[in-house]
Amino acid sequence: MYAVIRTGGKQYRVTPNAVLTVDSLEAEAGQTVTFTDVLMLARDGAVTLGAPTIAGASVAATVLEQKRGDKVIVFKKRRRKNSRRRRGFRSHLTVLRIGDIQG
Repeated sequence: MYAVIRTGGKQYRVTPNAVLTVDSLEAEAGQTVTFTDVLMLARDGAVTLGAPTIAGASVAATVLEQKRGDKVIVFKKRRRKNSRRRRGFRSHLTVLRIGDIQG
């Protein structure tokens, strides 16, 4: 059994008890979040596709932690101008454990 959900502009294939890292969500560690943008459900070989989402389907997940990702270095250089700029970026992430898939 698995589902395809949409969060943060991205799509994720999730199964029960899977650990998933997504873009930052407004939730504290230990809280439960529910995703209602379920695009596809697969259960016992039967696949249900949404147009664009499946009505009444949802995926529950528990927030394990809020963290920051690895640093990405943005380096810009303008050749022959002696102009350089170095800047770092770390994205905020939420780690989830997928619970129940309803639908």
